[in-house]
Amino acid sequence: MRILLLTHAFNSLTQRLAAELNERGHETSVEFDIADSVTEEAVALYQPALIVAPYLRRAIPESVWSRQVCLIVHPGIVGDRGPSALDWAIANQESEWGVTVLQAQAEMDAGPVWASVTFTMREAKKSSLYRNEVTQAATQAVLLAVQRFESGNFVPPTQASLAPRGQQRPLLQQAERGINWQQDDSATVLRKIRAADGFPGVADHLFGQPCHLFDAWPEAALRGAPGELIARRETALLRATADGAVWIGHVKRQGSIKLPATLTFEAEALAIAEVPLASYWCVKTPSWQDIAYEEDGAVGSLHFEFYNGAMSTLQCERLRAALVWAKQRPTTVLLLLGGADFWSNGIHLNVIEAASLSQGSAADESWRNINAMDDLALELITTEQQITVAALAGNSGAGGCFLARACDPVWAREAVLLNPHYKNMGNLYGSEYWTYLLPRRVGLDAAHAIMRKREPLTAARALAIGLTDACLGGDVPTFQTEVAQRAAQLAGAPDLALQLAAKRERRAHDEAVKPLIAYREEELAQMQRNFYGFDPSYHVARHHFVRKSPASWTPRHLARHRNLNWKADT
Repeated sequence: MRILLLTHAFNSLTQRLAAELNERGHETSVEFDIADSVTEEAVALYQPALIVAPYLRRAIPESVWSRQVCLIVHPGIVGDRGPSALDWAIANQESEWGVTVLQAQAEMDAGPVWASVTFTMREAKKSSLYRNEVTQAATQAVLLAVQRFESGNFVPPTQASLAPRGQQRPLLQQAERGINWQQDDSATVLRKIRAADGFPGVADHLFGQPCHLFDAWPEAALRGAPGELIARRETALLRATADGAVWIGHVKRQGSIKLPATLTFEAEALAIAEVPLASYWCVKTPSWQDIAYEEDGAVGSLHFEFYNGAMSTLQCERLRAALVWAKQRPTTVLLLLGGADFWSNGIHLNVIEAASLSQGSAADESWRNINAMDDLALELITTEQQITVAALAGNSGAGGCFLARACDPVWAREAVLLNPHYKNMGNLYGSEYWTYLLPRRVGLDAAHAIMRKREPLTAARALAIGLTDACLGGDVPTFQTEVAQRAAQLAGAPDLALQLAAKRERRAHDEAVKPLIAYREEELAQMQRNFYGFDPSYHVARHHFVRKSPASWTPRHLARHRNLNWKADT
């Protein structure tokens, strides 16, 4: 079928649905919901059999939904209505939640139900629940709804006939999100910040200045007077609650952008005591820790939990230092585990943008950041004594995909999305040795096609084209268990020494054909034009990306119906 995806943005859910529908033989095109007239024009051009709206912030115009079926993906159980569905579910400590696919009508979220899927809630940030449980449930529900629509004989029941448990709820306001630092315990503070993570954050004050808080983590040991800022560690600040303390990882000041907490209040944070971990590369602790190392026999595991998968210059340098240290350990397999929601998304665009806000140079910070990413990738490519494994429990994009490909095998969880391209960020060329790493896996023609088409890849599709080496099912804990088992088997393989010898021989051969420094210099010559050249596209795109500027048009590689040679009858 021809399906139009009408969405506010090409977010992770929309990407997943587009990829899943395309892989099942459907033809999809994307239109950003900018204005009623734009939506009407898109429908007229594309003439879809069905419209699916994965992520909207306003109603579909009656001129569209009254003439053809429009399916709305609502992140709530049957009967739930309102714009803060997941926020309320976290705030009310719901044990079970769900996704409902309903038909658009005049009354918001009130239409008949085409499909619904429930899931068990876990204690996590709203953004994490959305990327995992909500996206997984929404994918199942949409595929079922599309199948029912295609059958032509399904009559969607009304919500009232399903005895709904959900109810209509208003927008969750900041007054209801607010933290009372003198009275709220750590569990309450965590829940409030998690219910607002991603957007809109919790309105609060730090150092006497108004801001919004994001990215909260529990602290098990340190204490202080309720409300007091008592410690800092790397990018996070520790604030005392009524019964303990929580780490605040990210903050957004009024009129600015979301940044690591210690960078947002860079000067003020220096007055707070620094509390490093006793053993920095130690096993994970019941405290905030963005880089951690574990070891089980001959298998080492390096975790790096960076917010939204973004890696600043300093984070790249610290992770490289951890990697250098881990490579000296007496192991034969080294797992690179990334974070639960993201493995890596490459350079840190918000930190780069911040350089331009503090009278520095965004171009200079971009250059430092990409070189730090390259240094990290080089450290992985030249690992000789261990098999390195990139285990992707979460999504990965841009330079993060090629950082993962710098490992030997790449194992991805089935629900993961990969975006192995750069051009969406103002025609950015990209580095991380992709011109070496990608063609040798998929071939030169396929590599150019991946970069040109800029399509999200499911883990199954990535495996099929040779970009990755395994696609493993299950949720994150199940994936981690299987990764550990596979790594142990790899470490115990009787031919492991031969595998390592073959790896070294391949690297020596590739180096003789064309040195890694040549790939790097060629890539960085292109990146230098992106950062310092006459075309400001990268800087403009980055500025709008970090400030979440509303879209004014849909990129042409997504809106196929707006191509000049498009014909609806083809």
